[in-house]
Amino acid sequence: MPPAKKPRQAPPDQRIIDAMLTLVLEKGWMRVGLADIASEAKVSLAELHEHYGSKIAILAACMKRVDHTVLAGTGKASDSETVRDRLFDIMMRRFDALKPDKAAISALLRDVTRDPPTALFLACRAKRSMRWMLEAAGVPTGGLLGKVQTKGLLAIYMATLRVWLQDDSEDMGKTMAFLDKRLSRAETVMNRACGFLRPGRRREAEPVVE
Repeated sequence: MPPAKKPRQAPPDQRIIDAMLTLVLEKGWMRVGLADIASEAKVSLAELHEHYGSKIAILAACMKRVDHTVLAGTGKASDSETVRDRLFDIMMRRFDALKPDKAAISALLRDVTRDPPTALFLACRAKRSMRWMLEAAGVPTGGLLGKVQTKGLLAIYMATLRVWLQDDSEDMGKTMAFLDKRLSRAETVMNRACGFLRPGRRREAEPVVE
């Protein structure tokens, strides 16, 4: 009988990311050091340094891994799908990708309120991720309109993230309902704004809706 095959070990860079998430959950972001991460990942400090030069760099790689998972699962958009439909699907797949590390993400976000540089980095990196999510949905992100749409999707994502962190349902029903409502509202606003921007359109005052 042939000997049983040993389980394949994850590459060092991925073990480092997983180790950081494990330790953030156990200790909190502020108390985790690079030596702790190296020990948890079973790599030397030199090997960790070869892959990542700081905790922020590991955090960036973690977010990039999520981006890659979502983008890799994004197929060609169907003509029957609306932009809102595509964005809803992409964003929910993002939350699916985050789900295994939900507890660690919650611990991280609680802790970074005491670490302004990391909080600023997370906001900037999340904005970059949202540009990729828009591109995956077939929405160009160049120019002024692209910047507005990226900031809008970032606001929707951050608000939905808070709901998701409190959503313990198996099907993420609360998260889906909240995201759908926010995307529908954004769709209405953008359609109205783009209508006003069309050349030759007569601008008329619209009643203010409270």
